[in-house]
Amino acid sequence: MTDFEGIDAVDQLILGVLQDDARITNRDLAERVGLSPSASLARMRGLRERGIITGFAAELDLARLGRPLQALVAIRLNNHARELLDRFVEDLVALEETISLFHLTGEADYLLHVAVVDPEHLRDVVLDRLTLRPEVAQVTTSLMFEHHRSRPQPLGRRARPRR
Repeated sequence: MTDFEGIDAVDQLILGVLQDDARITNRDLAERVGLSPSASLARMRGLRERGIITGFAAELDLARLGRPLQALVAIRLNNHARELLDRFVEDLVALEETISLFHLTGEADYLLHVAVVDPEHLRDVVLDRLTLRPEVAQVTTSLMFEHHRSRPQPLGRRARPRR
């Protein structure tokens, strides 16, 4: 396996195990990757200190939390002044409905992933929080039927296409 930014085969194993189960105990992690618990802990600490592991999060079932409807909202802006963009991003990230916000190239400038209670709630978010903003030129909303998540793999764990 290729060493990338100081990531060796053992680090790649650790990252893969953590992506499958971030709640694994250090003792079980060490056993799975063939290290002592102290060596495993030192490796984890190093991965966090170098910013490779940026955090651990719980995945939530939004439907069970009362927000079963998810949508992707493509937003095109008519004004790209930096101070307006910064405020726009802050405001959208602060919305309780926001899951993710992506800054894009292409037809849309931003893609907003939201989770809402029902279609009326989605309509209110789009009309009251987006289209009324003076910097917003166009909004296109797509409902999500399903969401499948892939876990990013460290370089070297998956074969890269050869040219």
